[in-house]
Amino acid sequence: MDTAKYHLDIRDAISKLCSQFDSSYWQTCDRENKYPKAFVTALTKGGYLSALIPKKYGGSGLSLSAGAAILEEIHKSGGNAGACHAQMYTMGTILRHGSEEQKSKYLPKIASGELRLQAFGVTEPSSGSDTSSLNTTAKFDGKNYIVNGQKVWTSRAEHSDLLLLLARTRPITEVKKRTEGLSVFLVDMRGLVGKSLTIKPIRTMMNHSTTELFFENMPVAPENMIGEIDSGFRYVLSGMNAERILIAAECIGDAKWFIKKAQKYAKERIVFDRPIGQNQGVQFPIAKAYSKMRAAELMLRQAADLFDQGKNPGEEANLAKLLCSEASWKAAETCMQTFGGFGFAEEYDVERKFREARLYQVAPVSTNLILSYLAEHVLDLPRSY
Repeated sequence: MDTAKYHLDIRDAISKLCSQFDSSYWQTCDRENKYPKAFVTALTKGGYLSALIPKKYGGSGLSLSAGAAILEEIHKSGGNAGACHAQMYTMGTILRHGSEEQKSKYLPKIASGELRLQAFGVTEPSSGSDTSSLNTTAKFDGKNYIVNGQKVWTSRAEHSDLLLLLARTRPITEVKKRTEGLSVFLVDMRGLVGKSLTIKPIRTMMNHSTTELFFENMPVAPENMIGEIDSGFRYVLSGMNAERILIAAECIGDAKWFIKKAQKYAKERIVFDRPIGQNQGVQFPIAKAYSKMRAAELMLRQAADLFDQGKNPGEEANLAKLLCSEASWKAAETCMQTFGGFGFAEEYDVERKFREARLYQVAPVSTNLILSYLAEHVLDLPRSY
């Protein structure tokens, strides 16, 4: 095996770091709906959240496949990178489209942990996945852009200093395509919360620190616009392949955790004077989950390799997200079935991971939207929406 290609040293280091945060740590965070601050701080100090930031800005300058390895190992160890993974995939917007002034100002502080960039404001209550129809506006008053509107499912806003925000800078009635007239801003939320910015937590079935954001005449300086005005939709799209590859890596990590958990329990649990894993009705589903995970893992590796080569793996990134999320959920269901009633008990940790794994069938892009992409852009079928 090419140890450099699969980042075995990074995987080993992450595994050791995660061993400091056992299942009881994550259960406590989940039970109390608490942000895993100590874990995120440890990742930051270890330099893992700045893995994709170039060395000239204080980061490690690693490849996307290295970032994927970091997130996979977190989930494989029983943790949840949802508390901090956005800092990896939001980097691309600044790195690819930000000015040198913006990079020099923010990236070193993000790399050191002085600033956190964990929040990405795109989705709105009325638009859902239809990003082009969002209604949050940013109107220039001669001095600042004044933002009004609302975002939903903006995770980690309460635990982030900076927010990447997509807003409409030109009315939809004045553009030829609905995807035009949108701009991206890097908003420093410090000093705005409680004034022109309101953050409202949303309780969900898992501890994901997600929120609603309300903007009321919120000022944003022109120098905080990323790239060119009215080009924001294109900038957001350009980062989606990276996001899907990184999320797919988390799903593979989850699948490996569930399979190992089920495998161990099936060998130890004795019923009718024999381990339940001796029964084909128990062992076959575990073997099936393993086969799906391995196949999905190969798709993930291909997508990451193509991305690292500088290519645009739209098909592969979408397939990786689709197949890895399905493999994760298959493994979750198999693990729960293997544990039976004990799977519902908090102490075994299966029910927490089970709830967390379900998210990736829906977000950050739903399975149906991926299928629509493949149908239209790969199979050349008529656009369905």
